[in-house]
Amino acid sequence: MDLQLQVLPEDTAVDDTTLQIGELAGLLGYSLKRAQLRVFDDFMRCMAPLQLTPAQFSVLLLLDNNPGRNQTEIANTLGILRPNFVAMLDALESRGLCTRMRSPNDRRSHVLMLTDKGRATLVRAKKLVTAKHEARLIEVLGPANHTALLGMLATIARDF
Repeated sequence: MDLQLQVLPEDTAVDDTTLQIGELAGLLGYSLKRAQLRVFDDFMRCMAPLQLTPAQFSVLLLLDNNPGRNQTEIANTLGILRPNFVAMLDALESRGLCTRMRSPNDRRSHVLMLTDKGRATLVRAKKLVTAKHEARLIEVLGPANHTALLGMLATIARDF
């Protein structure tokens, strides 16, 4: 028997397979997490041909916009823990998408660069994200709500 999670009005009759989530429906953190899961699922379907996760795509974007920055800066900007980031870089490097080099200024750190293959993959990924993933989000929300939601999320990230 499959259990389904559904948000139902309080006066709706439910059968034994439907979980009532009660107060969770009114909690922003819960709603954000549920939305994130749906958004990430769609992102993964769009990126299936390139086998990129949201985090890997974010790393490639940052490396493209900030060539030669060290791995600590990139990891901190994305909120990725060091051990997880090292493993992700290992995977990206093994695919030939980026390289790590000792920093000329600080031999304890590594600077990161996209490879030509990484840049080409990023070009394809950006097209998929724009044409499919973000287009679907804009279709679901509408352009004004999409813009407003981005603004609200930026406020939370900055001020909370």
